[in-house]
Amino acid sequence: MCDTLKVAVAQMAPVWLNKPATLKKVIEKIDEAAEQDTELIVFGEALVPGYPFWVEHTDGARFESDVQKNMYAHYVKHAVDVEVGDLDAVCKAAKSGNIAVYLGIIERASDRGESLYCSLVYVDQKGEIQSVHRKVMPTYEERSVWSIGDGNGLTTHDLGSFKVGGLNCWENWLPLARASLYAQGENLHVSVWPGNYRNVHDLIPVIAKESRSYVIAASGLFSANEITEDLPHYDLLKEQMKGTMADGGSGIANPDGSWLVEPVVGKETILYAELDLEQVRKERLLLNGTGHYSRPDIFQLEINQERQHLLKKKNP
Repeated sequence: MCDTLKVAVAQMAPVWLNKPATLKKVIEKIDEAAEQDTELIVFGEALVPGYPFWVEHTDGARFESDVQKNMYAHYVKHAVDVEVGDLDAVCKAAKSGNIAVYLGIIERASDRGESLYCSLVYVDQKGEIQSVHRKVMPTYEERSVWSIGDGNGLTTHDLGSFKVGGLNCWENWLPLARASLYAQGENLHVSVWPGNYRNVHDLIPVIAKESRSYVIAASGLFSANEITEDLPHYDLLKEQMKGTMADGGSGIANPDGSWLVEPVVGKETILYAELDLEQVRKERLLLNGTGHYSRPDIFQLEINQERQHLLKKKNP
């Protein structure tokens, strides 16, 4: 089996809060990367249909606010229902291009009513969805529109010689969430963000040094230019949301913490790199936190990977 893996990071802005248009754009990026014989492409957090930037800028904590209700209703309408096939076209593109995909979505689960999750979906090279990881704890104001997730998607996937796993945004700061993936053999870590260089420049090299793995940081872009007239409360959004709210910062770190691809700011692009598993092997002589540097007789980590459901059916 080949020890190298060609990867791509798609740094892009969504067609904000528009599911069909954003998915069309995502598929175009998948096709473009596949033409370059890429084996994995990664997109930013909550890309489809977009990050809820309005909450911070429109008094999102106000109770019984018509603005917040209307914005949330629109968000639910454009959220992704995996079970009914909203990602079928993405899966088809992955299969056609023989390329795996990590895609950040806002998920509306059929059995959870109108509640939303910030989810990271992994589609393999055969076009099959292998995991949907719901962010375990939304960050700060995100909690007003996103539900808390579970451990079901905290898993790794075989991709060539690599084992790849991923986390959403701020949960990359959670040591136990990271360790749960390391302990499953992860040697390529995917870290997705809504955007901003400030979120990745310190943390990504630390994760790489801690895990002695390659780390992909995939960030999005968003500015006031992405606010379109068809959105609820367009005038208010344009008045309150100024300038750039997500400037990118996508990049790739080596297993020693150095940058293989320096973070890129302020433009849509696809970043490409070839990863070599031999570099992981070399660095793990010095540190392997879940291997020969671990002490399972002293430290143990349990993970509940059960999907969150309200109704648990029992056989009669």
